[in-house]
Amino acid sequence: MDGEATGRARHALDAYLRRLGVPRPERADLETLARLQDRHLRTVPFETIDFNLGIPVRLGEGAVEKIAHRHRGGGCYELNTAFALLLRDLGYQVDLLSGRTLHDGRRAPLGVLGGHLMLKVTIDGEPWLVDVGFRWANQGPLRLRERGPQKDENGEYRILDADHGDVVIVHDGVPRVRLETRPRDPEDFAATLWWFATAPESPVTGTTVWASIVTGTGRVSLLDRTLTREEHGERIRDVLDDDAFPAACRRWFGIELDRLPTLPPLPADPS
Repeated sequence: MDGEATGRARHALDAYLRRLGVPRPERADLETLARLQDRHLRTVPFETIDFNLGIPVRLGEGAVEKIAHRHRGGGCYELNTAFALLLRDLGYQVDLLSGRTLHDGRRAPLGVLGGHLMLKVTIDGEPWLVDVGFRWANQGPLRLRERGPQKDENGEYRILDADHGDVVIVHDGVPRVRLETRPRDPEDFAATLWWFATAPESPVTGTTVWASIVTGTGRVSLLDRTLTREEHGERIRDVLDDDAFPAACRRWFGIELDRLPTLPPLPADPS
């Protein structure tokens, strides 16, 4: 990377930190990692709007630019590869891990192989699991070697051993992800990313839109036209028409839309 490209990359990572509202930390320790992960989940939404709109989705530096300069979020591939670059720039040892979802919040399908991406961050020889790209992600690092319950602001997690060195991440009693523990390269996810962006069977194309962000009182999630706000344990659901949808994206996720995604029809008026 030449000097000009290096300067652009550093400028984007500095803008990334400003988006998170975190000054450049002095130490690459566990406390800083936990703060960065929590701030990421509160400021950068998990969202799949570009898949719906047919806009190219990029990993790594392209995802950093999307987060830092376009003020957008992204899917797990985007958010976690971008966060990996930021963490490495701050001095952390980071590996990409490949997983598959076991439950999507509505049912328990076996997700596509390699359909989820998480991070292993090693600090003083201790590996931690970090995820900023999943609705049921832990809000703080999970100790990879721990097999007992690990309490988190998003619930209780357990890491169970599986065949072939894999582990299963259980959240509040529900198996969410089966995860390989061998490191992967970003290129290993390219074919699956293409499938997500183009296949009719993909969960993020067609008329489907997902978005989620942690708030001070709970979480706000979007699935197609349904916006769900979790506030102090209470759930409030709104069905969004074509005018309310972009307004909700702007208000809750900070996303400015120049065109509406393809959405399912509004439900029939019960009256």
